[in-house]
Amino acid sequence: MKPERLHEAIADAARMIQSSRKTIAFTGAGISVESGIPDFRGPSGVWSKIDTQYLDLGYFRRHGASCWPVIHEMFFKPLQRARPNRAHEILAWMEREKLLSGMITQNIDHLHHEAGSRTIVEFHGNTRFLVCMHCGNRVPADFSKYGLPPVCPQCRHILKPDFVFFGEAIPAEAWQETERLLEDLETMIVIGTTGIVSPAAQIPHQAKRNGTRLIEINVVPSAYTPAVTDIFIPLPATRAMEELQKNLAAFRKDHSRA
Repeated sequence: MKPERLHEAIADAARMIQSSRKTIAFTGAGISVESGIPDFRGPSGVWSKIDTQYLDLGYFRRHGASCWPVIHEMFFKPLQRARPNRAHEILAWMEREKLLSGMITQNIDHLHHEAGSRTIVEFHGNTRFLVCMHCGNRVPADFSKYGLPPVCPQCRHILKPDFVFFGEAIPAEAWQETERLLEDLETMIVIGTTGIVSPAAQIPHQAKRNGTRLIEINVVPSAYTPAVTDIFIPLPATRAMEELQKNLAAFRKDHSRA
């Protein structure tokens, strides 16, 4: 995209958000790559390094102890050094400024929480907690306390990460919260997601069917770009959000002078 067209796209997106009565964000792995969290489907992504069976619910039930070293290495160790980037922080700023009503994230890294966002639907769960499939106990993900593999303090069964595995349904609460955020929605900002992982991938399509306008931020076009996107911004998440924030701040400043 030519620089002048990119500038127009960002300005148009800022105007769309400023005029919207309800805007939410829908984020995927691409927003956290710049924080050091690996994506899933890229050349060096998670699925290029591990067998997906370790994240299969049935396999984990049978071989939880052998799954945990791999799960800990790939999903928990990167979080020890990861910090929210500017894209996370600007989304939190937008919520504080009443420009954003909340977000739906496919990510399990809790960086949106650390950045200060408050209304977050963690569609695929999170890495902050561990859950016992035997007794239902839910505890913080503290491996110094519960060991590796972590063991439930109540029933002594192996704990599972509190995120969605293959063969596991999306929690009903996540669906309910998603539907609530989609009600009366005018604008959705889609950031860093390919649009191919179902059922989450269907959320922007559902929003579009309800008349929502979509702003997409992705380095390269996604499955959404030709299908439902109204404004496409082909930039990394941090740069796109920084430019969008500048435009939003300038728009609000000019509006306050009027």
